[in-house]
Amino acid sequence: MKIILLEEKTVSQGDVSLDGFKTLGQVTGYPLTPQDKVAERVGDAEAVIINKTVFTREIMEKCPNLRYIGLCATGFNNVDIKAAAELGITVCNVPAYSTSAVAQQVFSYVLHFASRTADYNADVQSGGWVRSDTFSYFTIPTFELSGMTMGIIGFGSIGSAVARIARAFGMNVIASTRTPKTAEGVSFVSTEEVFKCADFISLHCPLTEETKGLVNLERLRLCKPTAYIINTSRGPVVNENDLAEALSSGVIAGAGLDVVETEPMKADNPLLGAKNCIITPHVAWAPVQTRERLIAAAVDNLRSFIDGAPKNKVN
Repeated sequence: MKIILLEEKTVSQGDVSLDGFKTLGQVTGYPLTPQDKVAERVGDAEAVIINKTVFTREIMEKCPNLRYIGLCATGFNNVDIKAAAELGITVCNVPAYSTSAVAQQVFSYVLHFASRTADYNADVQSGGWVRSDTFSYFTIPTFELSGMTMGIIGFGSIGSAVARIARAFGMNVIASTRTPKTAEGVSFVSTEEVFKCADFISLHCPLTEETKGLVNLERLRLCKPTAYIINTSRGPVVNENDLAEALSSGVIAGAGLDVVETEPMKADNPLLGAKNCIITPHVAWAPVQTRERLIAAAVDNLRSFIDGAPKNKVN
């Protein structure tokens, strides 16, 4: 089997091996692939492995031998699933590989806002403690998480993991979800109720027509002025102009974001430099162990397809 890896750099920068694919066929890899080169590079290959490359019907029709699109990701909105099915192309994703890593990232933001460790370190490094006339000074406000309320929107594997960690910190947990669920220690409420009641609102919903712009000024105005928004799901779930306005005007206290609407981030993104907004470059999924798990699952998906029993098929 001829296998093309179109985006090696998005899953490994030499620290995670992609050699597992070589056990399944003849592999050609590219660090990155411009959108206008996708069809050319796939050529007569039977399988292609991607991450964020957009696969349209037009591209698929230019690759007559293509029978398999493997995603090194959970999301698959970059692939025309309907066209793939009609053209006899199997599409497989990797679900739930990053649950622990993303939940951990959520709490990196939560703990930043609660304990302000980096801010205190910066002050100490600039001589603040050396100049202090007391053994301890607490000029940067901090607070305990115990007794506060974590609100979760979307209660799949990651949302569930965030709930478990929140409960370990002694937080109350409320959640909204598309499908009725039960979970120990979690109260399921409406989305609006999450915005009204939560001290932290963590987003874990998929990007759909219904969730695009879910976080907007109307909903942010329901929040406590001390509330924080955490987004590790998809950038367009948040209306960025509205969030920037809410931060600058004090409608909410802060935000921690790992995703934005256009990635890489654009220089004119309204959240760059926004008040009390922590932004990381879509790295919640990227610990070494997480990416090793991802690649192993992507290899297993392709192996299962070759064996005639596809796993994690999304079409």
